[in-house]
Amino acid sequence: TLHATIKDRSSTTHKEFVRVIDEAASIHDAGCVAGSPDKDFLTPRTPKRNSSEAQIAEQSTEAFHSSAKTRRQETRVKKATISKKTTQKSVRKKLVLQDEPPRDLCKVDIASLKSRIGRIRHADDTAVPTCSDDVTPAVPITTTPLSTDTSPLNASVARAKDLATKALRRKEEGFVKQGETPPHDSTRQPAYQRYHTLAQSGPPGLSLPYQYKVLAEMFRSMDTVVAMLYNRCETATFTKVKQGVQDMMRRRFEESHMGQIKTVFPEAYTFKQEKNIPTFSSGVPKTSYQLTVEPLTESDQNEARPLLSALHLLKRRSIFHQNLVSIVKQHHQVFLSSLVPPVSVPDDKLNRWHPHFNVDSVPAVQPSLLPQVPVTEKLITAREVLDKARSLLSPKMEKALVTLALNTGDTPADVLGSCPNPTEPPVAQVPASLKGVSQTLLERIRAKEAQKLQAAMTRNPAQEERLLMMSRLGELARILRSVFVAEKKAALIMEVVCNRMVASYRSSLSTGEMEKHIHLLAEVAADWLTIHPIRKDFYLKLNKKVELSVVLEKLSRRLKEEEGV
Repeated sequence: TLHATIKDRSSTTHKEFVRVIDEAASIHDAGCVAGSPDKDFLTPRTPKRNSSEAQIAEQSTEAFHSSAKTRRQETRVKKATISKKTTQKSVRKKLVLQDEPPRDLCKVDIASLKSRIGRIRHADDTAVPTCSDDVTPAVPITTTPLSTDTSPLNASVARAKDLATKALRRKEEGFVKQGETPPHDSTRQPAYQRYHTLAQSGPPGLSLPYQYKVLAEMFRSMDTVVAMLYNRCETATFTKVKQGVQDMMRRRFEESHMGQIKTVFPEAYTFKQEKNIPTFSSGVPKTSYQLTVEPLTESDQNEARPLLSALHLLKRRSIFHQNLVSIVKQHHQVFLSSLVPPVSVPDDKLNRWHPHFNVDSVPAVQPSLLPQVPVTEKLITAREVLDKARSLLSPKMEKALVTLALNTGDTPADVLGSCPNPTEPPVAQVPASLKGVSQTLLERIRAKEAQKLQAAMTRNPAQEERLLMMSRLGELARILRSVFVAEKKAALIMEVVCNRMVASYRSSLSTGEMEKHIHLLAEVAADWLTIHPIRKDFYLKLNKKVELSVVLEKLSRRLKEEEGV
């Protein structure tokens, strides 16, 4: 029985081993066939073994079986990936559409087709290209009546022609509109010059336009160069002044700028055309005329030749600046007279420009004429002198003199009668948004606005600061009352109140500025807030019987009164 049992086990083990070997060989053959299909491999067979060899093989079968199982799984994964790649590269989807069985047309289909054909015919009849006389007409499109069997291709072609005609018409209209547009203004100033005043820091006042500030800087540089040459007893020519000003300002300096300086400050220099001035250069001959500049100074009897000191330069610069402001004031006065109603402000009381007056739009200073090089003609013979005298009196001038002599007998009444009567000033048009509003009410409102603007333009800096402080008193009164409610005391020291209010106010104010506001509040609302000086400190006390709303109303009324002054 023991021998039979061993024999059965060995036979079972042998069969299992053969099966595993067959599977491994088949896998190997499949891999070889996939790699090189031309070669054939035989399945390996092993001879029968005895029981001792079977026991050894039994132990190694499990390990081999597990490794073979792993190989099978890896082989399956490889095959799956290979098949996936091949299918991704080679698979093509073939779309097979089922043929719909032909169906008979019903009445609804026939009616819809007829309506479509009617719309197409109507569109072709109405789509006639309209062109003006000066535009070349488009090529006419001949449309044939469409039948029920019109192909989609013909309809697409007709639609494309229609769209091409419309596009051509739009293009021609665009050319016409483009020809009517006004030319671009190339003389427009850059933005940093047009809005120069708005970008300036500091309180608003009588600021100058950008080009006027540049002209003032040119005068300062020119005055410095001319003063240096004048103090050295050297003749200042335009060539020397131009080089010095351009080196100082890094800007071009021309005779037109010198003419503008003469317009603004005519008492500053004396301009002459002189020759025989040493130039120390081969480009300019000595006998040629040159424009010379000589400063006009206040002569002193004690000094033989006055000098231009730094004090004189500062004084001349101040005069030049005031003259520039006077020129801008003239343009500002013209602007005020054009308002409705017109506003009149004396120049000596004007402290700031009108809010709607664009300072940077003031035109440039017109340059004055400078002395030109004299043109001399040399008359040698007597005949040349006679021809010159005869040319001075032309035939037209003779006729004009004769006509003037005949017309001297006209009476002044005839001259006055020929003059046309002055036309009445045009009535200001009322905007559409103000139609129906009483004209007297509009005039009163405009008069009040003009009065406020006039007061704002004549207000000095001290009044401006007081109004700014008055505008803050309403909010500061609320904060002050909150501080007293939080402290639950009848009186508080000034230092504590200032610190609390500085911490609570929305903008940054120093303790000293807050103390000024509290003193102003005690001055305006004396029946609500009182300040009691005790020894070296100040104590604040509120009147609880006075309502805060009454105080705020009083502050707003006082602010309006001071703004209108």
